[in-house]
Amino acid sequence: MDDGKPVWAPHPLDGFQLGSIIDIGVDSLTIEPLNQRNKTFLAPVNQVFPAEEDNEKDVEDNCGLMYLNEATLLNNIRVRYSKDKIYTYVANILIAVNPYFDIPKLYSSETIKKYKGRSLGTLAPHVYAIADKAYRDMKVHKLSQSIIVSGESGAGKTENTKFVLRYLTESYGTGQDIDERIVEANPLLEAFGNAKTVRNNNSSRFGKFVEIHFNEKNAVVGGFVSHYLLEKSRICTQSMEERNYHIFYRLCAGAPEEIRQKFHLTSPDNFRYLSRGCTRYFANKESDKKILQNRKSPQCLKEGSLKDPLLDDHGDFNRMCVAMKKIGLDDAEKLDLFRVVAGVLHLGNVDFEEAGSTSGGCVLKNKSSQSLEHCAELLGLDDDDLRVSLTTRVMLTTAGGAKGTVIKVPLKVEQANNAREALAKAVYSHLFDHVVKRVNQCFPFETSSFFIGVLDIAGFEYFEHNSFEQFCINYCNEKLQQFFNERILKEEQELYQKEGLGVNEVHYVDNQDCIDLIEAKLVGILDILDEENRLPQASDQHFTAAIHQKHKNHFRLTIPRKSKLTVHRNIRDDEGFIIRHFAGAVCYETAKFVEKNNDALHMSLESLVSESKDPFVRKLFEGTNNNKDTKQKAGKLSFISVGNKFKTQLNLLLDKLRSTGSSFIRCIKPNLKMTSHQFEGAQILSQLQCSGMVSVLDLMQGGFPSRAPFHELYNMYKKYMPPKLCRLDPRLFCKAHAVVAKVLQVVKNKMKYRAVSCIKMQKTVRMWLCKRKYKPRIDGLVKVKSLKQRVNRMTEVVKALREGKAEMSKQVQDLDSSINALVIKIKNTAMTRDQIDQEYVALVKRSEQLLSTLQKKKQEEEEAERLRVIQEEMEREQKRREEEERRRKQEEEERRLKAEMELKRKMEEVERKKEEEVKRSMQAALEAQLAAEREEEARKQSLLEQERRDRELAMRIARSESELIYDESPMDTGIKSVEVKQIRPVAVAAKSDGPQSKMTMEEMAKEMSDYLARSPEVQATKAAAGTKKYDLTKWKYAELRDVINTSCDIELLAACREEFHRRLKVYHAWKSRNKKRNTEAEQRAPKSITDYAQQNPPQLQARQQEITQNRTQRYFRIPFIRPADQYKDPQNKKKGWWYAHFDGPWIARQMELHPDKAPILLVAGKDDMEMCELSLDETGLTRKRGAEILPRQFEEVWERCGGVTYLRNAIESKQARPTYATAMLQNLLH
Repeated sequence: MDDGKPVWAPHPLDGFQLGSIIDIGVDSLTIEPLNQRNKTFLAPVNQVFPAEEDNEKDVEDNCGLMYLNEATLLNNIRVRYSKDKIYTYVANILIAVNPYFDIPKLYSSETIKKYKGRSLGTLAPHVYAIADKAYRDMKVHKLSQSIIVSGESGAGKTENTKFVLRYLTESYGTGQDIDERIVEANPLLEAFGNAKTVRNNNSSRFGKFVEIHFNEKNAVVGGFVSHYLLEKSRICTQSMEERNYHIFYRLCAGAPEEIRQKFHLTSPDNFRYLSRGCTRYFANKESDKKILQNRKSPQCLKEGSLKDPLLDDHGDFNRMCVAMKKIGLDDAEKLDLFRVVAGVLHLGNVDFEEAGSTSGGCVLKNKSSQSLEHCAELLGLDDDDLRVSLTTRVMLTTAGGAKGTVIKVPLKVEQANNAREALAKAVYSHLFDHVVKRVNQCFPFETSSFFIGVLDIAGFEYFEHNSFEQFCINYCNEKLQQFFNERILKEEQELYQKEGLGVNEVHYVDNQDCIDLIEAKLVGILDILDEENRLPQASDQHFTAAIHQKHKNHFRLTIPRKSKLTVHRNIRDDEGFIIRHFAGAVCYETAKFVEKNNDALHMSLESLVSESKDPFVRKLFEGTNNNKDTKQKAGKLSFISVGNKFKTQLNLLLDKLRSTGSSFIRCIKPNLKMTSHQFEGAQILSQLQCSGMVSVLDLMQGGFPSRAPFHELYNMYKKYMPPKLCRLDPRLFCKAHAVVAKVLQVVKNKMKYRAVSCIKMQKTVRMWLCKRKYKPRIDGLVKVKSLKQRVNRMTEVVKALREGKAEMSKQVQDLDSSINALVIKIKNTAMTRDQIDQEYVALVKRSEQLLSTLQKKKQEEEEAERLRVIQEEMEREQKRREEEERRRKQEEEERRLKAEMELKRKMEEVERKKEEEVKRSMQAALEAQLAAEREEEARKQSLLEQERRDRELAMRIARSESELIYDESPMDTGIKSVEVKQIRPVAVAAKSDGPQSKMTMEEMAKEMSDYLARSPEVQATKAAAGTKKYDLTKWKYAELRDVINTSCDIELLAACREEFHRRLKVYHAWKSRNKKRNTEAEQRAPKSITDYAQQNPPQLQARQQEITQNRTQRYFRIPFIRPADQYKDPQNKKKGWWYAHFDGPWIARQMELHPDKAPILLVAGKDDMEMCELSLDETGLTRKRGAEILPRQFEEVWERCGGVTYLRNAIESKQARPTYATAMLQNLLH
């Protein structure tokens, strides 16, 4: 198939694998892997893509590939990754793959200088190139720019952000201290806001938008950092393999002994807020020796330190202290920061137990007293006040007594624990706010003309257990994905439409309904959560039930037991919900949603820290009352909405992004193990699809990824143009450029004409002088040579004589000798004009006498010849009259046959109109029904696509969390309506279900391959095939062809022909969709025919036609022009002819005749892939007036173009399918 060219077919682990098409199925292709010969599998047509000729060749911009699709994109990234080329372009979008090791000289100062001022694409792809492009766009367009760095956790967003900031400050900074401060601010922010997670050792647990501000001279003058959504829950709890924020471990590992003693610091396992997670330090061989043994936890001593090339707790503490000094923090303020961090650690060690009194409250455990004293000391609080505030809650009465009465309510152990953790979160989050504030103060600026912003925010997150933090992060990514769609896809297509470029529309997933589900007023999840927080007895269960009740039939929302992971199916309906995000379905557990959404402290704790004796702590909590909920009634608990605050911040951020130019960096995580040189294709393909890269490729496939702005063309040609043209607007200048080019060509032609004229004048004068000198002799030679010509004619006449030829020939030769002698005499002797004329006259008289003698003899012979010719003319005239009579009779017969054909066409047209009139009454109802079916089909397709993404996401969660997929429960109502058979479970494993064997990766791969092969289209076709007499869905392409060539069963033959041509249509549609870039689509029939087939599906099945028509032979001819010549020849001077011979409903022979080209001959069987695959009714040829021709007209052209020889060769090689034409030719040969 397709000359055995390799294609990319889906693979569950590698994303795609190379193979070759060996058969065309119903709605699938049979693929044979290149590395596993004699093994085949089925792949859906829309998931098979053509491969490049050299699959080991890489390009810097994926738009430079011959085929633009997700398979070639993935392969190009794979090849470049294997060569340590981690950056790749897709048009102006940069794809950055995390290498997980340092690539030498990739980010050196020399590299920075190399990229400065260089246009995108002139050097190898690099994050520096994107940074420089943003700077140049800001400078040229006088517009601020934004660089959006996105990707999963561990994909390298933070590192790429640092490289962008470093490039801008080092390349375009003023060389002052401000440039260094902007760069040095990152280590400080990472220390307080980054942590180790399962998927990333240096994961940013907050979002930030760093602005580098420039003055009117485009030099760096300052910066500003905005931060979003710090993950406060991490302060108190972490999973076993994760850590708290880096600052805690760096303080324990690297703080001097004096600070350690002063702040009562020990090893991480002695602090509750660190011991629940991983207590190992990051360290290399040298720094591990510098950490004292008493500062290491038992886990660290047993298992050793964690290894990461970018992290070192002991060394990073020292680097952080240096960075603090560089950005302007003195020793006192540095100690204040460390003191508060230590205070939070000691606060976590405070424990409570039930009080023995009847009040039902709780008291501190005896062993916690020292931790309480350390915490109070470090935070500047009174021991007793802190103890009371943690075990009681102060309330103000508004009814039932004196208004304003203060009541102390004792807290239970659980409530006291919650109060302790709320205080720890509040103190740390206010400390982080202070760090960001101080960072902004270290690079101030008075005025700014423009800025370049770099957005680094957590990518789409999905874990086995997802809480409020993941919900907010994924909500943010939904908004950013919508911005990406608008900026890249929507605006690009609007530009194409505006300029009339005729690029096909690219469809992408519109996630507005998901955004509305989260942020809509009153009914959005965030507003429902805020309302729950305002209730006196708020609960997570009531909040979850309210969501399900208000969005009962929402496509994007469903209940946890419909998840594809076993662990989620154990969650009750009022304990969580599933949202189908653009990247896949995520299950959120709503436990502590209400608590995490409230950023306010109890009154007693708030008053305590606000009145701290320590001025630094007191300053941290200044102005906290300004953010309280204005809707909160008096006497209720204070409430500050985290979700609403984040929504407001996010909308402001997006408004800022929309007001700036934008560049995108898509960071890719190559594997889940975070190791170098390991490429997991399926994981990367899912990331590329979620980031919108596949939609961009579809757009670039039919679009224009390379373009030049008007001002660039203007600047290029400005210096060559007259001053008046230079004053034109750049856009108008470019439009006039073509006219100016023509004018220049005319001027050039005039200059050439003048040069040629001068040469002609010089030549003429020289010729006249020569003529005056040699004119007499030249004239004499001319006259004598004219006699020579007369002698030559006499010689010819003599040769034609029948009698006296020898005598006359001798006289002619004597005359010729005399002429030659006179010529020699003139050349060698200076003769006068009179002498020459005298001898010339004598020769003329002699020649005239000889000529008269010849004429007499010739006349005698001609008379005899004339009589003979008259006789022959009479005979030819008789034959001509007979031929004209025969031709007249033939033309009359052809006119009669054409009249009959036209009458037949008109009768068919009248009959068709009668049928249409009968059907017209039913058309309105049918159209409404079809519209409803189309809408239902579109909904089904969107459901199936979302189901596929949900399954892929569940597979990734299963692999990363060691939780295998379980898919036995029925699908939700939205999916049920699709009527697709449920997918067989890939694996069954759950702790609650008892021990079961886990599937190997090979088994998972096989199951995933089976799932891809069982597409809904295949199932639907199989169901439809059940109603037919012959079920041909499982037949191979070659089997259908063999039956067509050999079968004598008319009904089976018709069924095979129909299925054969239907599969040809599927294959040609696949080839058209995956054609090479910058090449015209294959045209097997004129565009008018294919357009008619798309707009007018046949009412009569081709199989019934074949039986009804009993293989009627019909011939057609229509004019057409090839797409390649359409724009080269707008006057249609190169119009060709398309001939077709239909044997029944299907085409048997096809011809294309073009001027200046050899004819194209095609016969059924041998050339099926190049011939028209449509049935006669689908082509609409029978409705085209004058299209049908006589068999004789077709056969004459066919024979003249060598068709008989071509068909005979096809028959002899057994490649031609049995048709009427092959049968007639075989009869002639035998």
